[in-house]
Amino acid sequence: MATQYWLMKSEPAECSIDDALAAPGRTVPWTGVRNYQARNFMRDGMQVGDGVLFYHSSCAEPGIAGLARVASACRTDPTQFDPASPYFDAASRPDAPRWLLVDVQALRKTRLLPLPELRAQPALADMPLLRKGNRLSITPVTEAQWQAIQALLA
Repeated sequence: MATQYWLMKSEPAECSIDDALAAPGRTVPWTGVRNYQARNFMRDGMQVGDGVLFYHSSCAEPGIAGLARVASACRTDPTQFDPASPYFDAASRPDAPRWLLVDVQALRKTRLLPLPELRAQPALADMPLLRKGNRLSITPVTEAQWQAIQALLA
């Protein structure tokens, strides 16, 4: 299967690109996804080795902050069963979990590519991140969009 590309949002106060780079093996479990479409992207679309744009959201300056890769197959997100977790889901059962995760391995921190710079690129006009009202934490990225972003980071 051909490599696919994804944009994955994380709040830097919870897990920044620096946190991911400092983690053992530079790998973090992508916990807390609580949107069915984003979950389905992980479950049905992601493969080990896929490229990831590591995006900082809900912060002073949101933007692409690093590059990563999908490092594991999809599996059950244990935070849904932990009452102490902000991602606890009382309706989810261990025999029928609702929520999944993949491991993400940080490859490198990049200069921040903020939204205004991304919006100024005609090659990125159709990127889901830049569509009005899109709040998904995981979105697909086309190969052309991936290449356009790589050119901005060169």
